[in-house]
Amino acid sequence: MEEQMAQDGRRSIRQHFPSLPFVGALAIVLALGAAAFIYLGVYNIAADEPHTPAVYSMLERLRDRSIEARARGITPPADLASAQRVSVGAGLYGEMCSGCHLDPGVEKSEMSQGLYPQAPELARAQDLTPAQQFWIIKHGVKLSAMPAWGKTHPDPLIWNMVAFVRKLPGMTPEQYKALVASAPADHDEMMKDMPGMK
Repeated sequence: MEEQMAQDGRRSIRQHFPSLPFVGALAIVLALGAAAFIYLGVYNIAADEPHTPAVYSMLERLRDRSIEARARGITPPADLASAQRVSVGAGLYGEMCSGCHLDPGVEKSEMSQGLYPQAPELARAQDLTPAQQFWIIKHGVKLSAMPAWGKTHPDPLIWNMVAFVRKLPGMTPEQYKALVASAPADHDEMMKDMPGMK
């Protein structure tokens, strides 16, 4: 009697699940549909055609969680807020970053207007940790035009950029210009002794 009840229970459970052939056929149909979607270029990836809200939200969440996960364990240097780091970072930012991320008080440039997603204006407050900023600058972000500066710049220079970016919100245009002008060396001078640079 108990064995019969157990068999009936298993049979009842199996009736609530689709059969293996059905699951296999469904997987094949979904794979063919995805392949056709990609091959036919159905989704418009033009930078002047925004993602649908659902796609944008998913990509934003994926980016944020990926950065959070990979920035764990990165420890900023003790002297991150030093005037020397901020000054060197200002020179690097002025040469490498301002075209997309803009200077304080500057209107959007032709380049920055054409980017999608838009590059964040770093003169505005950011909610990223120093470790997350370091990771983004070093590794870049796919499909966003944010380059991986770590391919050509060593960690100390990247930390200098982080130091400056953390001071940038609230800076007046005059303060920004003075800081960039007082940077200790131009970009080529800073890079001349770096590995792989001539």
